[in-house]
Amino acid sequence: MSSGGDGGAKKAEPPGGGGGAGGGVKKVELKPHPAMETLDEVQYCVQSPPPWFESVLLGFQHYLLVLGMTVLIPSIIVPQMGGDNIHKAKVIQTQLFISGLSTLMQTLFGTRLPSVVGGSYAFMIPITSIIQARRYQRIKDPHERFTQTMAGIQGALIVTSAFQMIMGFFGLWRNVARVLSPLSAVPLVTFTGLGLYYLAFPMLAKCIAIGLPELVIMIIISQYLPPYIKSKRPICDRFAVLASVAIVWVFAGILTWSDGPDKKSTDALTGCRTDRAGLVKAAPWFYVPYPFQWGAPTFTTGEAFAMIISSFVASIESTGTYIATARYGSATPVPPSIMSRGIGWLGIGTLLNGFCGSVTGSTASVENAGLLALTRVASRRVAQISAGFMILFSVVGKFGAIFASIPMPIVAALYCILFGYVSSAGLGNLQFCNLNSFRTKLILGLSFSLGFTIPQYFREHQVIHQYGPIHTHAQWFNDMVSVFFGSHVTVAAAVAVFLDQTLPRGSDEQQKDSGLHWWEKFRSYKSDLRSDEFYRLPGNLNKLFPPL
Repeated sequence: MSSGGDGGAKKAEPPGGGGGAGGGVKKVELKPHPAMETLDEVQYCVQSPPPWFESVLLGFQHYLLVLGMTVLIPSIIVPQMGGDNIHKAKVIQTQLFISGLSTLMQTLFGTRLPSVVGGSYAFMIPITSIIQARRYQRIKDPHERFTQTMAGIQGALIVTSAFQMIMGFFGLWRNVARVLSPLSAVPLVTFTGLGLYYLAFPMLAKCIAIGLPELVIMIIISQYLPPYIKSKRPICDRFAVLASVAIVWVFAGILTWSDGPDKKSTDALTGCRTDRAGLVKAAPWFYVPYPFQWGAPTFTTGEAFAMIISSFVASIESTGTYIATARYGSATPVPPSIMSRGIGWLGIGTLLNGFCGSVTGSTASVENAGLLALTRVASRRVAQISAGFMILFSVVGKFGAIFASIPMPIVAALYCILFGYVSSAGLGNLQFCNLNSFRTKLILGLSFSLGFTIPQYFREHQVIHQYGPIHTHAQWFNDMVSVFFGSHVTVAAAVAVFLDQTLPRGSDEQQKDSGLHWWEKFRSYKSDLRSDEFYRLPGNLNKLFPPL
């Protein structure tokens, strides 16, 4: 503590004495790194596309990442519904086709960020409850049980898409986005990546023999080789996903052909081998998904309510992904009206999933946002090319099934890196906050603590007791609570927003602790030319769809 009259604590002098004549030591004034609204090291931002050949290769990398979640969710859900490999292949093709259309709509009319749209894992709990409903379990014929269960899932997705579109297009989500500050966005974006940890190393560990080499080779190619390989254009870090996946995929094929993995081990069969997915043989050569291909949808009120909460959670996760995408695209922070528009178009993607018979709703892909940071290429054109690959290989089923047979531990190794990039985008918002404020420390500490522990408690309770902590006779209500409190990002963001809005700020200077003054000028993109450049709709569409 300083005594009165000294003006405060004295600055520490560097070792070696003062800087006077003959001292020989020059004082160096230490300065913190300046806060940056956009990243300067991004090589291609949203509106600056790379050459076409590079764009195609980068788009194919995004396509490979989308395959991970697209294959994983139907592979878990379809067998429980009574479906066989043919059903699974068609559901995967349908999900991939809709993801391609949704990505095009999002980049053209939604947020207009290079955000790839994929399937959401947040819908797993209500979908599993639909599958386990007694009215479907009583059906003996597997094919009939599959079609009837799919009809119930379709009906719930159609209803929840209406909720998502109303939240987005009527500007209701804009009110949610407006309460965000850089401080409350830290746990939101950070847990958007960290909250999916169970899809990263735990899934990699199902086959260490190929998962760990993929992780090591990916890091070596993208981080250690670039200083030693000199070229006019970056190669190693930009195309590390293609190179590492090709190397380890060949290695996995050699293990499969030589019967390396133990055939009696279930994990080895599903994790290490490249010939056990059954997709290449089951997938048709040409297949175009169409509405109600499995029959007319059925509607149940309780199941729809549970699915609506899942879409709410998926919207929160997508909001965190949009913030990370804008950051790695060197774009300005996403205005609330643009965020709302993006959620509305996600609702249209969920509607198409319901019409065509997929098993999950739409969300902004977290792993693809991480790929923007790895490659430092965030061009909108690259995301649109990846959408073209999704549509192409969903129609030409055999070729698409070949790439979809990449073992999941390889993809999970990529998730370990890419989820980390998204999480670090959230931590980057700390530069706008006052980290010396105890108010800031409480908000960050409590949101991170509860964001980790509450969902983990719900998950462990489910594993031990086969039901969640809330166990009533209304299964749909149980699912609603489990979906909300089982989401790391939802819990962390809810705690941070609540505390940031309710805890007193005190003096005028303390009003800036949350860093909100950095984002004020981006509240409406009309007031900032840079935001207008990134988010304005093409042509005369702004007159038809003015910002909310």
